[in-house]
Amino acid sequence: MSKGVLVDVTRCVGCGSCVVACKMWNDLKYTKEIPAIGKDARLAAENWTVVNKVEVKKGRKSAWRFVKQQCLHCEEPACASACFSRAIQKTGSGPVVYDAKLCVGCRYCMLACPFNIPKYEWDKTFPRVRKCQMCAGRVEKGETPACVGVCPAGALTYGEREDLIRQAREKINGNSGYIKHIYGEKEAGGTSWLYISDVPFEVLGFRTNVTTRPLPGYSESILRLTPAVGLGWGAVLTGLYVYNRRRNEIAREEKGNNKANKRK
Repeated sequence: MSKGVLVDVTRCVGCGSCVVACKMWNDLKYTKEIPAIGKDARLAAENWTVVNKVEVKKGRKSAWRFVKQQCLHCEEPACASACFSRAIQKTGSGPVVYDAKLCVGCRYCMLACPFNIPKYEWDKTFPRVRKCQMCAGRVEKGETPACVGVCPAGALTYGEREDLIRQAREKINGNSGYIKHIYGEKEAGGTSWLYISDVPFEVLGFRTNVTTRPLPGYSESILRLTPAVGLGWGAVLTGLYVYNRRRNEIAREEKGNNKANKRK
């Protein structure tokens, strides 16, 4: 059975312990330019998980909600379906993992993801696609992801996905304060990370217009065009190479002729 994590937004206090654990476990750097905690937090090559601080309206009063964000690890990931090199695959236990050794840098995974999760190392000589791996090595050993194990507020619950959905349904049905929606239960065919909240998800920055149909059906139909696109692009690059090479040769010849004329 697939593992998952249930995030209760109402319990998150924004401490950032999950961010620290993620960076330590995955050896990720801190960058001042792209914060991982607060109002300006966003996912990046070195930020696999972030905690966003969102101001919301509760009646006439304003309040803060803290929202942990990371790869949602879709049950049928579009990124894996779009990856013709098999660099991204979903494990049997739930995590959607990335193997840099197989990656060809096409970035189709970034285009396919409906949640805009994968990030690219644009500043590196040999760039990789970067995203949360859901601590796949720990999960395979029966351990929780690093972020779950350090949450002091009990906002993160790890377990079998189906069990988490039952727990989530009991919570939202037994408490009138919760929105009657489990985000991730059906979005994009279902995800391993699930959310419950007392505030509408669109207010918290979640994409709520995602289809409930698994996305590989879409990406696979587009991926059939890959060979034709690859051949076409290769022909264009070859043409440009030949054109530029010939232009440089002509320029050198003209420069040599000009020098010869000056000597005369």
